[in-house]
Amino acid sequence: MNEKGYPKVSVIINCLNGEKHLRQTLDSVFAQTYEDWEIIFWDNFSADKSAEIAKSYGERVRYFKSSSTHPLGKARNLATEKARGDFVAFLDCDDIWLPQKLEKQMKLFDEDPQVGLVFSDVLFFDGNRHLYQLMGKKKPPRGMVFRELLTSFYIGCLSAVIRKSVMEGSEWFDGRFNNIEDADLFFRIAYSHKLDYVDEPLAKWRMHDVSQTFMKYELYASERELFLEKFSELHPNFKEEYSQEIKEYANKTLHFNILGEWLNCRPENARKKILKSKLNDTFGYALYVLTFLPPSIFFSLNKLRYKIRSIIG
Repeated sequence: MNEKGYPKVSVIINCLNGEKHLRQTLDSVFAQTYEDWEIIFWDNFSADKSAEIAKSYGERVRYFKSSSTHPLGKARNLATEKARGDFVAFLDCDDIWLPQKLEKQMKLFDEDPQVGLVFSDVLFFDGNRHLYQLMGKKKPPRGMVFRELLTSFYIGCLSAVIRKSVMEGSEWFDGRFNNIEDADLFFRIAYSHKLDYVDEPLAKWRMHDVSQTFMKYELYASERELFLEKFSELHPNFKEEYSQEIKEYANKTLHFNILGEWLNCRPENARKKILKSKLNDTFGYALYVLTFLPPSIFFSLNKLRYKIRSIIG
């Protein structure tokens, strides 16, 4: 318990018609070896049996329901307003935590009061089998890692636990974002606070129809551009101090933009952007060749990538 007598960790579960996997998700929280938690269950105006399932778990699940369906960022903001713990964690209603997740992460907060966020490796799975680990053999840096995060983002929202005091007086999720709202939050925390990492998978991220995700690449690219504008306004020296990292970030954003053109069946536009931008890296050349092929080949290649990563880690 914290000083006010409330559970130390508030687990935010936002749900919109999530009955299919909800019991598995809730069970994974109740199975935690660290027991000082509460669940803030935010029902985003579901029309299925999600409410019935959530309420069946008793008083440790504090149930709230929206009067209408909100974008995920706003729904998460509304849910965090109800959080009474000193730490906040997020878990979607189809993902799973492994039993020692909170125990191992809270230990790192106790060891260093300057740590604002602790995350872990994540297992991607499709319900029947593990596909690959997010990190695998790659080990992310610890401490003040904003610079590294700009060029290689590696935090899964379901793995993160946040010290609530680092967000005091600030809005958690920016309502302008629908695809990178969690990344924006983690960037803001990493800019002024230490991050730490548990070097093992402590959560399982359920993969759905990947084709729908890939069709959002254009939106993802535009939100990445908006993030740069936002950070430049918040921190006047940002562009000068992080010029090299911003260049790499912008290059990746362009890749996403081009992929979006191709995957939405506009290959001519994709090739024009490649030529105009004078992309001369390996990925740029590969993209140019791919645009002469049907977008379905991308999904096949991505499935192959899953298989390779599951083998090599």
